[in-house]
Amino acid sequence: MDTEKILKNLDRVTPFFQPIFSADQHQVIGYEILGRYEEQSEYKSLGPFFHDSAVPEEYRVEVDNYVLEIALERIKDYGEDFLIFINRDPNLLMLDHGEEFMEILHRHFQPEEMHRIVLELSDTISPENLDPLQHVLAYFKTYGIKIALDHLGQDTQLDRIAQISPNILKVNLDQLRISGGDAYQVILFSLSMLARKIGANLLFENIESEYQLRFAWKNGGRYYQGYFLAKPEGEFINKDLLREKFHQECQSFISLETKKLEAVYQKTLQFNENMQNFLKQHKRAGSHEEFLGVLAKKLDSICFRLYICDEEGYQKSPNILHKDGQWIVQPSYMNKNWSWRPYFLENIVKMRNEKKGRLSDLYSDIETGETIRTFSYPLNNKEYIFCDLSYSYLYENEALL
Repeated sequence: MDTEKILKNLDRVTPFFQPIFSADQHQVIGYEILGRYEEQSEYKSLGPFFHDSAVPEEYRVEVDNYVLEIALERIKDYGEDFLIFINRDPNLLMLDHGEEFMEILHRHFQPEEMHRIVLELSDTISPENLDPLQHVLAYFKTYGIKIALDHLGQDTQLDRIAQISPNILKVNLDQLRISGGDAYQVILFSLSMLARKIGANLLFENIESEYQLRFAWKNGGRYYQGYFLAKPEGEFINKDLLREKFHQECQSFISLETKKLEAVYQKTLQFNENMQNFLKQHKRAGSHEEFLGVLAKKLDSICFRLYICDEEGYQKSPNILHKDGQWIVQPSYMNKNWSWRPYFLENIVKMRNEKKGRLSDLYSDIETGETIRTFSYPLNNKEYIFCDLSYSYLYENEALL
């Protein structure tokens, strides 16, 4: 994009507004301000200009502020109360420690109106700017300004997010299409856990299909943005424009997810009943290894690994592993401790008190890398059996995936 042409023709630079929708209200709750350049009756994104490090910093700041001034005037004229998402490169913001940015806001808003502002920072913070940026953001927050971190995806540094403690994490769904659901799910799980810990909301951007909208909804997204919902335009839209569409989509998502959860619940009941019947028919005799050997034959098409642990996580049996069409014994696992694994002790306490087995969430097995679930069951007050379900079994029972 021709930098000189843009600077000489600022009258062709204009803000566009992309709606952001909420899951709880099913309506537009805010707009992101985006810069556009009019050329031959077409409006081109200024994104390449703002992201081009070859363009002098002061030029990028000048155009950014020009777009913001016009946008805020139009927002004031529109008269409705909604959140205003303002993009800023954090490194450019720190050139004057955000002073000019705040001056612009003060020209357009009273102090009590600042809560409408969401400062959207790109995930490009240089290490030397991190500490001073935190002080600037803390000052902004005293005015009620919210902080969002943008373009979170594969290369996101979670420790940096935790330090900044933003109000909103903006997740880029382009990564879902590029890296595939499994890889992205791992990244998203980390972001979701962090958001929950720091009290942040998830905003999913670049939603371009119903599948991505459902993915965002299922993974705890409170806010949604993308061409599937609404493209950036020079004007604002009726905030209830997609209320009915959201209602219908949400009904569909709830129905699908409820059926899946019900299937998992029924499968857990079935596993519990089968284990109870097995224990009634096969009174404990002999060693753990002998007991697991008998059970393994019953679970040949379901499990690929069985073992027994005590209430402190120490493995009291060898692994019984299904490999190359037969069950083998792995005595090297005896006395290993698994209490460090997430949810292990929590599940032990629940099984001990509820007197029934539990089916885990999906997770990646440490040794095989496959997506699996584990069914665990209390053998007595001190020992618990763990049955790792094979991916092939989960695949055959689609609701478990």
